Amino acid sequence: MNMKKFLLITAVFALLSSCGSKDRGELVGVKGQKWHPEKPYGMSLIPGGAFIMGKSDDDLAAIQDAPTKTVTVRSFYMDETEITNSEYRQFVYWVRDSILRTKLAILADEVGEVPGNGGIGEFAFKDANEEDMTVYEKYMFDNYSGLGETGYEGRKLNKDVDLIFDTEDYPDEYYAEVMDSMYLPLEESYNGQRTWDVKKFKFEYTFMDVEKAAKNRKLTRKDVLEKEQVEVYPDTTTWIRDFAYSYNEPMHNDYFWHDAYSEYPVVGVSWKQAKAFCQWRTLNKNSYQKERKKAFVNAFRLPSEAEWEYAARGGLQGATFPWGGPYAKNDRGCFLANFKPLRGDYAADQALYTVEAESFEPNDYNLYNMAGNVSEWVHSSYDPGSYEYSSTINPSVNDKNNKRKVVRGGSWKDVAYFLQVSSRDYEYQDSARSYIGFRTVQDYMGTDVTKNASTN
Repeated sequence: MNMKKFLLITAVFALLSSCGSKDRGELVGVKGQKWHPEKPYGMSLIPGGAFIMGKSDDDLAAIQDAPTKTVTVRSFYMDETEITNSEYRQFVYWVRDSILRTKLAILADEVGEVPGNGGIGEFAFKDANEEDMTVYEKYMFDNYSGLGETGYEGRKLNKDVDLIFDTEDYPDEYYAEVMDSMYLPLEESYNGQRTWDVKKFKFEYTFMDVEKAAKNRKLTRKDVLEKEQVEVYPDTTTWIRDFAYSYNEPMHNDYFWHDAYSEYPVVGVSWKQAKAFCQWRTLNKNSYQKERKKAFVNAFRLPSEAEWEYAARGGLQGATFPWGGPYAKNDRGCFLANFKPLRGDYAADQALYTVEAESFEPNDYNLYNMAGNVSEWVHSSYDPGSYEYSSTINPSVNDKNNKRKVVRGGSWKDVAYFLQVSSRDYEYQDSARSYIGFRTVQDYMGTDVTKNASTN
Protein backbone atom coordinates (compact mmCIF):
# COMPACT_ATOMS: atom_id res chain seq x y z
CA MET A 1 0.00 0.00 0.00
CA ASN A 2 1.53 3.32 -1.08
CA MET A 3 1.38 6.52 0.99
CA LYS A 4 -1.40 8.13 -1.11
CA LYS A 5 -3.73 5.16 -0.59
CA PHE A 6 -2.98 5.11 3.14
CA LEU A 7 -3.74 8.82 3.51
CA LEU A 8 -6.97 8.44 1.52
CA ILE A 9 -8.19 5.50 3.65
CA THR A 10 -7.26 7.38 6.84
CA ALA A 11 -9.20 10.47 5.70
CA VAL A 12 -12.28 8.42 4.81
CA PHE A 13 -12.15 6.61 8.18
CA ALA A 14 -11.83 9.94 10.01
CA LEU A 15 -14.78 11.34 8.05
CA LEU A 16 -16.95 8.32 8.85
CA SER A 17 -15.96 8.49 12.52
CA SER A 18 -16.92 12.17 12.73
CA CYS A 19 -20.26 11.48 11.04
CA GLY A 20 -21.07 8.87 13.67
CA SER A 21 -20.38 11.28 16.53
CA LYS A 22 -22.87 14.13 16.86
CA ASP A 23 -20.67 16.21 19.15
CA ARG A 24 -17.59 15.93 16.85
CA GLY A 25 -15.57 15.33 19.97
CA GLU A 26 -16.39 18.76 21.37
CA LEU A 27 -17.65 19.66 24.84
CA VAL A 28 -21.32 20.36 24.11
CA GLY A 29 -22.98 19.18 27.33
CA VAL A 30 -25.70 16.58 27.83
CA LYS A 31 -28.66 17.26 25.61
CA GLY A 32 -31.93 17.11 27.52
CA GLN A 33 -35.47 18.04 26.65
CA LYS A 34 -36.22 21.65 25.86
CA TRP A 35 -37.77 23.31 28.87
CA HIS A 36 -40.84 25.47 28.39
CA PRO A 37 -42.18 27.05 31.61
CA GLU A 38 -45.82 26.16 32.12
CA LYS A 39 -47.95 28.49 34.20
CA PRO A 40 -49.88 26.30 36.66
CA TYR A 41 -53.64 26.45 36.34
CA GLY A 42 -55.18 29.21 38.46
CA MET A 43 -51.84 30.79 39.39
CA SER A 44 -50.12 34.09 38.60
CA LEU A 45 -46.40 34.63 38.12
CA ILE A 46 -44.98 36.89 40.81
CA PRO A 47 -41.77 38.39 39.39
CA GLY A 48 -38.92 38.37 41.87
CA GLY A 49 -37.53 41.58 43.29
CA ALA A 50 -36.74 43.62 46.37
CA PHE A 51 -39.20 45.40 48.64
CA ILE A 52 -39.41 47.02 52.05
CA MET A 53 -40.94 44.44 54.36
CA GLY A 54 -42.61 45.43 57.61
CA LYS A 55 -44.66 48.29 59.05
CA SER A 56 -44.38 51.36 56.86
CA ASP A 57 -47.10 53.12 58.89
CA ASP A 58 -47.37 53.68 62.62
CA ASP A 59 -47.65 50.44 64.59
CA LEU A 60 -50.92 51.42 66.23
CA ALA A 61 -51.14 48.19 68.20
CA ALA A 62 -47.56 48.69 69.44
CA ILE A 63 -46.73 45.01 68.82
CA GLN A 64 -43.34 45.92 67.32
CA ASP A 65 -42.88 42.57 65.60
CA ALA A 66 -42.49 43.91 62.04
CA PRO A 67 -39.68 46.48 61.77
CA THR A 68 -38.94 47.58 58.22
CA LYS A 69 -36.12 45.93 56.30
CA THR A 70 -35.29 45.53 52.63
CA VAL A 71 -35.48 41.93 51.44
CA THR A 72 -35.33 40.21 48.05
CA VAL A 73 -37.39 37.24 46.92
CA ARG A 74 -37.07 35.06 43.84
CA SER A 75 -39.83 34.60 41.25
CA PHE A 76 -42.66 32.21 42.04
CA TYR A 77 -46.20 31.33 41.08
CA MET A 78 -49.05 31.93 43.52
CA ASP A 79 -52.70 30.88 43.54
CA GLU A 80 -54.86 33.76 42.39
CA THR A 81 -57.47 32.83 44.97
CA GLU A 82 -57.57 31.09 48.30
CA ILE A 83 -57.99 27.31 47.96
CA THR A 84 -61.72 26.74 47.65
CA ASN A 85 -64.01 24.12 49.16
CA SER A 86 -64.33 22.52 45.72
CA GLU A 87 -60.56 22.29 45.29
CA TYR A 88 -60.04 20.89 48.76
CA ARG A 89 -62.85 18.39 48.19
CA GLN A 90 -60.84 17.05 45.25
CA PHE A 91 -58.07 16.27 47.74
CA VAL A 92 -60.49 14.65 50.22
CA TYR A 93 -62.12 12.54 47.51
CA TRP A 94 -58.72 11.43 46.20
CA VAL A 95 -57.68 10.29 49.67
CA ARG A 96 -60.99 8.51 50.28
CA ASP A 97 -60.95 6.78 46.88
CA SER A 98 -57.29 5.73 47.22
CA ILE A 99 -58.00 4.13 50.59
CA LEU A 100 -61.06 2.35 49.18
CA ARG A 101 -59.15 1.06 46.14
CA THR A 102 -56.32 -0.17 48.37
CA LYS A 103 -58.73 -2.00 50.69
CA LEU A 104 -60.54 -3.54 47.70
CA ALA A 105 -57.30 -4.68 46.07
CA ILE A 106 -55.99 -6.23 49.30
CA LEU A 107 -59.20 -8.16 49.95
CA ALA A 108 -59.30 -9.32 46.32
CA ASP A 109 -55.75 -10.61 46.75
CA GLU A 110 -56.58 -12.37 50.01
CA VAL A 111 -59.63 -14.18 48.61
CA GLY A 112 -57.97 -14.92 45.28
CA GLU A 113 -60.30 -12.88 43.07
CA VAL A 114 -58.98 -11.58 39.73
CA PRO A 115 -60.42 -9.41 36.94
CA GLY A 116 -62.99 -11.04 34.72
CA ASN A 117 -65.55 -12.32 37.21
CA GLY A 118 -67.41 -9.02 37.60
CA GLY A 119 -66.91 -8.88 41.38
CA ILE A 120 -64.27 -7.44 43.68
CA GLY A 121 -61.64 -8.99 41.42
CA GLU A 122 -62.15 -6.07 39.02
CA PHE A 123 -60.41 -3.90 41.62
CA ALA A 124 -57.45 -6.25 42.11
CA PHE A 125 -53.89 -4.94 41.90
CA LYS A 126 -52.60 -4.31 38.37
CA ASP A 127 -50.11 -7.14 38.85
CA ALA A 128 -52.86 -9.70 39.54
CA ASN A 129 -52.25 -10.99 36.01
CA GLU A 130 -48.53 -11.54 35.50
CA GLU A 131 -49.07 -11.46 31.73
CA ASP A 132 -49.88 -7.74 31.95
CA MET A 133 -46.66 -6.89 33.81
CA THR A 134 -43.65 -5.20 32.26
CA VAL A 135 -40.25 -6.80 32.84
CA TYR A 136 -39.49 -4.21 35.52
CA GLU A 137 -42.83 -4.70 37.28
CA LYS A 138 -42.34 -8.47 37.36
CA TYR A 139 -38.83 -8.03 38.75
CA MET A 140 -40.08 -5.71 41.49
CA PHE A 141 -42.96 -8.03 42.33
CA ASP A 142 -40.70 -11.08 42.55
CA ASN A 143 -38.10 -9.33 44.70
CA TYR A 144 -40.03 -6.88 46.87
CA SER A 145 -43.53 -8.29 47.20
CA GLY A 146 -44.47 -8.87 50.84
CA LEU A 147 -42.09 -6.25 52.22
CA GLY A 148 -43.12 -3.11 54.12
CA GLU A 149 -45.64 -2.55 56.89
CA THR A 150 -48.55 -4.12 55.02
CA GLY A 151 -46.73 -6.23 52.47
CA TYR A 152 -48.55 -4.43 49.65
CA GLU A 153 -46.37 -1.32 49.27
CA GLY A 154 -45.43 -0.47 45.72
CA ARG A 155 -48.18 -2.49 44.03
CA LYS A 156 -50.21 -0.53 41.50
CA LEU A 157 -53.91 0.07 42.02
CA ASN A 158 -56.38 -0.42 39.20
CA LYS A 159 -57.84 3.03 38.64
CA ASP A 160 -59.41 2.19 35.29
CA VAL A 161 -62.57 0.85 36.98
CA ASP A 162 -64.96 3.35 38.55
CA LEU A 163 -65.83 2.93 42.22
CA ILE A 164 -69.45 2.09 42.98
CA PHE A 165 -71.19 4.10 45.70
CA ASP A 166 -74.83 3.12 45.12
CA THR A 167 -75.54 0.22 47.48
CA GLU A 168 -77.95 -1.31 44.96
CA ASP A 169 -75.09 -1.72 42.47
CA TYR A 170 -72.50 -3.36 44.73
CA PRO A 171 -71.07 -6.32 42.71
CA ASP A 172 -70.62 -8.79 45.59
CA GLU A 173 -70.43 -9.17 49.38
CA TYR A 174 -66.67 -8.64 49.44
CA TYR A 175 -67.18 -5.20 47.91
CA ALA A 176 -69.97 -4.44 50.41
CA GLU A 177 -67.66 -5.47 53.27
CA VAL A 178 -64.96 -2.99 52.22
CA MET A 179 -67.43 -0.13 51.73
CA ASP A 180 -69.06 -0.84 55.09
CA SER A 181 -65.67 -0.51 56.81
CA MET A 182 -65.41 3.13 55.69
CA TYR A 183 -68.73 4.25 57.19
CA LEU A 184 -69.58 5.03 60.78
CA PRO A 185 -71.35 2.14 62.59
CA LEU A 186 -75.10 1.78 62.07
CA GLU A 187 -75.82 2.84 65.64
CA GLU A 188 -74.21 6.22 64.87
CA SER A 189 -76.38 6.96 61.84
CA TYR A 190 -79.45 9.18 61.95
CA ASN A 191 -82.05 10.66 59.60
CA GLY A 192 -81.81 7.47 57.55
CA GLN A 193 -78.29 8.29 56.37
CA ARG A 194 -74.98 6.59 57.00
CA THR A 195 -72.00 8.89 57.20
CA TRP A 196 -68.38 8.41 56.15
CA ASP A 197 -65.97 7.85 59.01
CA VAL A 198 -63.83 10.82 58.08
CA LYS A 199 -61.26 9.91 60.73
CA LYS A 200 -60.16 7.23 58.26
CA PHE A 201 -59.47 9.80 55.52
CA LYS A 202 -55.73 9.95 56.16
CA PHE A 203 -53.03 11.09 53.75
CA GLU A 204 -49.56 9.69 54.31
CA TYR A 205 -46.49 11.17 52.68
CA THR A 206 -42.72 11.15 53.01
CA PHE A 207 -40.41 14.13 52.66
CA MET A 208 -36.75 14.89 53.15
CA ASP A 209 -35.62 17.27 55.89
CA VAL A 210 -33.05 19.14 53.80
CA GLU A 211 -32.08 21.47 56.66
CA LYS A 212 -31.21 18.49 58.83
CA ALA A 213 -29.23 16.98 55.96
CA ALA A 214 -27.34 20.23 55.37
CA LYS A 215 -26.34 20.59 59.02
CA ASN A 216 -24.92 17.08 59.29
CA ARG A 217 -23.38 15.80 56.07
CA LYS A 218 -22.61 12.40 57.63
CA LEU A 219 -26.28 11.47 57.77
CA THR A 220 -27.60 8.99 55.21
CA ARG A 221 -30.77 9.44 53.18
CA LYS A 222 -32.84 7.31 55.55
CA ASP A 223 -31.72 9.50 58.48
CA VAL A 224 -33.35 12.60 56.99
CA LEU A 225 -36.55 11.08 55.62
CA GLU A 226 -39.64 12.07 57.58
CA LYS A 227 -43.06 10.44 57.36
CA GLU A 228 -46.32 12.24 58.09
CA GLN A 229 -49.87 10.93 58.34
CA VAL A 230 -52.60 13.57 58.41
CA GLU A 231 -56.37 13.41 58.69
CA VAL A 232 -57.52 15.54 55.77
CA TYR A 233 -61.16 16.28 56.50
CA PRO A 234 -61.72 19.90 57.63
CA ASP A 235 -62.90 20.49 61.19
CA THR A 236 -66.41 21.79 60.56
CA THR A 237 -67.08 22.16 64.30
CA THR A 238 -64.91 25.29 64.28
CA TRP A 239 -68.01 27.25 63.24
CA ILE A 240 -69.53 26.37 66.60
CA ARG A 241 -66.40 26.36 68.75
CA ASP A 242 -65.01 29.72 67.58
CA PHE A 243 -68.13 31.66 68.59
CA ALA A 244 -69.79 31.03 71.92
CA TYR A 245 -73.51 31.81 72.21
CA SER A 246 -73.85 32.22 68.44
CA TYR A 247 -76.09 30.29 66.03
CA ASN A 248 -73.76 28.95 63.33
CA GLU A 249 -75.16 25.45 62.82
CA PRO A 250 -75.99 26.07 59.12
CA MET A 251 -72.32 26.82 58.43
CA HIS A 252 -71.26 23.72 60.37
CA ASN A 253 -73.71 21.53 58.45
CA ASP A 254 -73.35 22.85 54.90
CA TYR A 255 -70.30 25.03 54.35
CA PHE A 256 -67.78 22.40 53.26
CA TRP A 257 -69.99 19.90 51.41
CA HIS A 258 -72.83 21.85 49.82
CA ASP A 259 -72.41 22.99 46.20
CA ALA A 260 -73.71 26.42 47.20
CA TYR A 261 -70.32 27.02 48.86
CA SER A 262 -68.08 25.30 46.29
CA GLU A 263 -66.26 28.48 45.26
CA TYR A 264 -65.86 29.80 48.81
CA PRO A 265 -62.50 29.42 50.59
CA VAL A 266 -62.01 26.27 52.61
CA VAL A 267 -61.67 26.83 56.37
CA GLY A 268 -61.28 24.56 59.37
CA VAL A 269 -57.96 23.37 57.96
CA SER A 270 -54.86 23.23 60.16
CA TRP A 271 -51.34 24.19 59.09
CA LYS A 272 -50.48 20.48 58.90
CA GLN A 273 -53.45 19.80 56.65
CA ALA A 274 -52.50 22.72 54.41
CA LYS A 275 -49.00 21.26 54.07
CA ALA A 276 -50.46 17.82 53.28
CA PHE A 277 -52.60 19.41 50.55
CA CYS A 278 -49.45 20.87 48.98
CA GLN A 279 -47.80 17.44 48.99
CA TRP A 280 -50.88 15.87 47.38
CA ARG A 281 -51.13 18.59 44.72
CA THR A 282 -47.51 17.95 43.75
CA LEU A 283 -48.05 14.19 43.67
CA ASN A 284 -51.24 14.56 41.63
CA LYS A 285 -49.62 16.83 39.03
CA ASN A 286 -46.43 14.80 38.69
CA SER A 287 -48.43 11.57 38.28
CA TYR A 288 -50.05 13.23 35.28
CA GLN A 289 -46.65 14.39 34.01
CA LYS A 290 -45.22 10.89 34.35
CA GLU A 291 -48.05 9.29 32.39
CA ARG A 292 -47.33 11.65 29.49
CA LYS A 293 -43.54 11.37 29.80
CA LYS A 294 -43.22 15.06 30.64
CA ALA A 295 -40.74 16.67 33.02
CA PHE A 296 -41.77 16.84 36.67
CA VAL A 297 -42.85 20.21 38.08
CA ASN A 298 -41.52 21.89 41.18
CA ALA A 299 -43.31 21.16 44.43
CA PHE A 300 -46.35 23.14 45.49
CA ARG A 301 -45.90 24.54 48.99
CA LEU A 302 -47.05 27.20 51.42
CA PRO A 303 -45.49 30.63 50.84
CA SER A 304 -42.88 32.04 53.18
CA GLU A 305 -43.90 35.10 55.15
CA ALA A 306 -41.77 37.34 52.93
CA GLU A 307 -43.22 35.86 49.73
CA TRP A 308 -46.75 36.33 51.02
CA GLU A 309 -46.19 40.00 51.91
CA TYR A 310 -44.35 40.71 48.65
CA ALA A 311 -47.19 39.19 46.63
CA ALA A 312 -49.87 40.94 48.72
CA ARG A 313 -48.33 44.34 48.02
CA GLY A 314 -48.75 43.75 44.27
CA GLY A 315 -45.67 45.78 43.41
CA LEU A 316 -46.67 48.80 45.51
CA GLN A 317 -43.90 50.05 47.78
CA GLY A 318 -44.87 51.18 51.27
CA ALA A 319 -48.61 50.59 50.75
CA THR A 320 -50.88 49.87 53.72
CA PHE A 321 -53.25 47.51 51.87
CA PRO A 322 -53.02 45.44 48.66
CA TRP A 323 -54.88 48.24 46.85
CA GLY A 324 -52.67 50.96 48.29
CA GLY A 325 -54.53 52.80 50.99
CA PRO A 326 -54.69 54.25 53.50
CA TYR A 327 -58.45 53.61 53.49
CA ALA A 328 -60.49 50.40 53.23
CA LYS A 329 -63.08 52.13 51.02
CA ASN A 330 -62.93 53.31 47.42
CA ASP A 331 -63.95 56.78 46.17
CA ARG A 332 -67.59 55.65 45.92
CA GLY A 333 -67.70 54.64 49.56
CA CYS A 334 -67.65 50.87 48.89
CA PHE A 335 -65.54 48.56 51.05
CA LEU A 336 -62.62 46.96 49.23
CA ALA A 337 -62.47 43.75 51.26
CA ASN A 338 -64.50 41.41 53.42
CA PHE A 339 -63.77 42.18 57.08
CA LYS A 340 -65.38 43.51 60.27
CA PRO A 341 -65.98 47.23 59.62
CA LEU A 342 -67.76 49.98 61.51
CA ARG A 343 -67.34 48.65 65.03
CA GLY A 344 -68.78 45.26 64.21
CA ASP A 345 -71.32 45.80 61.41
CA TYR A 346 -70.47 42.56 59.59
CA ALA A 347 -73.05 43.23 56.85
CA ALA A 348 -71.66 46.65 55.88
CA ASP A 349 -69.29 45.07 53.34
CA GLN A 350 -72.14 42.92 51.91
CA ALA A 351 -71.02 39.72 53.63
CA LEU A 352 -71.70 38.16 57.03
CA TYR A 353 -69.17 35.34 56.76
CA THR A 354 -66.85 34.48 53.88
CA VAL A 355 -67.45 35.43 50.24
CA GLU A 356 -66.53 33.57 47.04
CA ALA A 357 -62.77 33.35 46.60
CA GLU A 358 -62.85 35.45 43.43
CA SER A 359 -64.59 38.45 44.99
CA PHE A 360 -63.63 42.12 45.16
CA GLU A 361 -60.93 43.54 42.87
CA PRO A 362 -57.57 41.72 42.62
CA ASN A 363 -54.30 43.51 43.30
CA ASP A 364 -51.78 44.32 40.56
CA TYR A 365 -50.49 40.72 40.56
CA ASN A 366 -54.07 39.52 39.91
CA LEU A 367 -54.37 38.03 43.39
CA TYR A 368 -57.79 38.11 45.05
CA ASN A 369 -58.53 38.69 48.74
CA MET A 370 -54.96 39.15 49.93
CA ALA A 371 -56.72 41.23 52.57
CA GLY A 372 -59.84 39.93 54.30
CA ASN A 373 -62.16 37.00 53.59
CA VAL A 374 -59.97 34.38 55.32
CA SER A 375 -56.58 34.69 56.96
CA GLU A 376 -53.96 32.48 55.31
CA TRP A 377 -51.41 30.04 56.65
CA VAL A 378 -47.82 30.61 55.59
CA HIS A 379 -44.86 28.30 56.05
CA SER A 380 -43.09 30.46 58.64
CA SER A 381 -43.05 30.03 62.40
CA TYR A 382 -44.01 33.08 64.45
CA ASP A 383 -41.18 34.77 66.32
CA PRO A 384 -41.65 38.46 67.28
CA GLY A 385 -37.97 39.08 66.57
CA SER A 386 -37.53 37.02 63.39
CA TYR A 387 -37.16 40.09 61.17
CA GLU A 388 -34.03 41.00 63.10
CA TYR A 389 -32.09 37.82 62.32
CA SER A 390 -33.66 36.39 59.13
CA SER A 391 -31.77 36.59 55.85
CA THR A 392 -32.33 39.46 53.45
CA ILE A 393 -32.58 37.11 50.46
CA ASN A 394 -35.58 34.77 50.40
CA PRO A 395 -36.02 35.11 54.18
CA SER A 396 -37.69 32.07 55.71
CA VAL A 397 -37.91 31.20 59.38
CA ASN A 398 -39.53 27.86 60.15
CA ASP A 399 -38.45 26.23 63.38
CA LYS A 400 -40.17 22.85 63.61
CA ASN A 401 -39.96 23.09 67.39
CA ASN A 402 -41.98 26.31 67.29
CA LYS A 403 -45.62 25.25 66.91
CA ARG A 404 -46.86 28.82 66.41
CA LYS A 405 -47.28 29.37 62.66
CA VAL A 406 -47.88 32.72 61.01
CA VAL A 407 -51.24 33.63 59.47
CA ARG A 408 -51.56 36.69 57.24
CA GLY A 409 -54.12 38.93 55.60
CA GLY A 410 -56.90 39.20 58.16
CA SER A 411 -60.33 37.65 57.77
CA TRP A 412 -64.05 38.27 57.62
CA LYS A 413 -64.19 38.56 61.44
CA ASP A 414 -61.14 40.88 61.84
CA VAL A 415 -60.88 44.64 62.09
CA ALA A 416 -58.98 46.62 59.43
CA TYR A 417 -55.65 46.53 61.30
CA PHE A 418 -55.19 42.84 60.48
CA LEU A 419 -55.92 43.51 56.80
CA GLN A 420 -52.74 45.56 56.47
CA VAL A 421 -50.13 43.76 54.35
CA SER A 422 -47.54 44.13 57.13
CA SER A 423 -49.67 42.87 60.05
CA ARG A 424 -48.58 39.56 61.57
CA ASP A 425 -50.64 37.07 63.52
CA TYR A 426 -50.27 33.41 64.44
CA GLU A 427 -52.12 30.23 65.35
CA TYR A 428 -50.89 26.85 66.56
CA GLN A 429 -50.09 24.42 63.75
CA ASP A 430 -52.58 21.75 64.80
CA SER A 431 -55.42 24.25 65.29
CA ALA A 432 -58.23 24.85 62.81
CA ARG A 433 -60.38 27.97 62.64
CA SER A 434 -63.48 29.10 60.76
CA TYR A 435 -61.57 32.13 59.52
CA ILE A 436 -58.22 30.62 58.41
CA GLY A 437 -57.59 29.13 54.96
CA PHE A 438 -54.56 29.10 52.68
CA ARG A 439 -53.21 29.37 49.16
CA THR A 440 -50.18 27.67 47.60
CA VAL A 441 -47.10 28.74 45.66
CA GLN A 442 -44.65 27.04 43.30
CA ASP A 443 -41.07 28.06 42.54
CA TYR A 444 -40.43 29.48 39.08
CA MET A 445 -37.94 27.35 37.15
CA GLY A 446 -35.07 29.35 35.67
CA THR A 447 -34.28 33.06 35.68
CA ASP A 448 -36.97 35.63 35.16
CA VAL A 449 -36.80 39.38 34.68
CA THR A 450 -37.48 40.91 38.08
CA LYS A 451 -40.09 43.52 38.81
CA ASN A 452 -37.63 46.26 39.75
CA ALA A 453 -34.60 45.22 37.70
CA SER A 454 -32.33 47.95 36.32
CA THR A 455 -32.92 48.65 32.62
CA ASN A 456 -29.48 50.21 32.06
